[in-house]
Amino acid sequence: MSNPRIGVLALQGDVREHLAALNAVGADSVPVRRHAELDAVDALLIPGGESTTMSHLLRELELIEPLRARLAGGMPAYGSCAGMILLASEIIDAGAQGRAAVPLSGIDMTVRRNAFGRQVDSFEGDVDFAGLDDPVHAVFIRAPWVERIGPGVEVLAQAAGHPVAVRQEAVLATSFHPEVTGDRRIHRLFVDIVTEKA
Repeated sequence: MSNPRIGVLALQGDVREHLAALNAVGADSVPVRRHAELDAVDALLIPGGESTTMSHLLRELELIEPLRARLAGGMPAYGSCAGMILLASEIIDAGAQGRAAVPLSGIDMTVRRNAFGRQVDSFEGDVDFAGLDDPVHAVFIRAPWVERIGPGVEVLAQAAGHPVAVRQEAVLATSFHPEVTGDRRIHRLFVDIVTEKA
């Protein structure tokens, strides 16, 4: 097939960095803000940012149900940090009612928001990542972790005794930010998942 067309949800966060990383590993990447733009992509990347703000904007733009429908229909997706939170089926500490983070149910998992602490608790470290020869240098910024996984979910990396990278079929999630390190292996993995699915 030709290069997969991968959307990056462009509401908040490291949108440009993810677009550049995807292009560098053979995807045609485009920003997605509207239902029609979502319909036009083969897959979607949900970047980091603030999960409650992103959820508010998804509500305003009437994208929640279209996103859930695409995910339920098998669309490949990748979420980093806030994107991992949104791809969960259940969110602990989802935020204030009316502005709470919305689970899109892309992966059968329970995620805890800000599990590693607040902004001042952000940190970096090397994590072993299943299928990669060398560890990934992971940047955790107000990062979540996974507290429960369903039977179809594969744990790819752990930190502090909790899963921080998981995959269920064609949906991938990390609690860290690979777009900020220059290491393109996780973006390449996602492009490979999209290509295989096609």
